[in-house]
Amino acid sequence: MELTLHYTFLEVDDHDAAIAFYCDTLGLEVRQDVTMESARWLTVGPKHQPDLGIVLQSAGAGRSPEDAQTIKALLAKGSLGGLVFATDDLDALFEKVAASGAEVLQEPMDQPYGLRDCAFRDPSGNMVRCNQKAKD
Repeated sequence: MELTLHYTFLEVDDHDAAIAFYCDTLGLEVRQDVTMESARWLTVGPKHQPDLGIVLQSAGAGRSPEDAQTIKALLAKGSLGGLVFATDDLDALFEKVAASGAEVLQEPMDQPYGLRDCAFRDPSGNMVRCNQKAKD
């Protein structure tokens, strides 16, 4: 049996800010933008990975009012999901994302496990890490 990751979900509280961060800054493409009742699902992904979708869903959508409030509170604290991207030029990516005004959590640094990485928060508070294989 073989598994393939097709979608992953993140809660967001501002889809327009999410588009600016994930598409304009990181270079992902919008695959789908759906509004249903009071919720919005925005699917983005890397151009070279057409089968992978990152679904940016309205924070708390489809949940009870109490659960939605809890989700929104956790999102505001940066306590929900996150993503890890790989790049071949971490320093250039870091400069671009930092210049966008994103909150920097960690500047690029070499890790003892063979990666160079950095971290940011997206406009909703989700952690986004970026890494590059350490150069020999």
